[in-house]
Amino acid sequence: MYTTASILVLLFLTVTFIQSAYDKVFGWQGNVDWLKGHFANTSLLKNNVPASLGIILILELITGVLCLCGVAQMLVTHGVDDSFGRYGSIFSCITLILLLLGQRLAKDYDGARTIAIYFVPAIIAVCLMSH
Repeated sequence: MYTTASILVLLFLTVTFIQSAYDKVFGWQGNVDWLKGHFANTSLLKNNVPASLGIILILELITGVLCLCGVAQMLVTHGVDDSFGRYGSIFSCITLILLLLGQRLAKDYDGARTIAIYFVPAIIAVCLMSH
């Protein structure tokens, strides 16, 4: 049986990642321009901003869709099957870890702290979806 907490955390993650992906798609050039400056002093990312942004965009879309499908699946099956939610919560953590890596490489510690805040509900989702 699903719990209200599971549904709410998955909805939070859905909104977080779908909205972020939406911003990247409809503000692509602005994001690329800003990130080139943000990562200018990093040897790993400074020449790979568009590719890195594309990878993050794809991960965010996958994560958001998996979390949304997880909510629907849990409601339809009355929580008997939560596999989409489980995968969505794991993808949330992976995506956030990659975002954290980027912020740490850029030495943007405030940005890294913000990502750590989002990591808490993602880990909660993993715990709620683990059997």
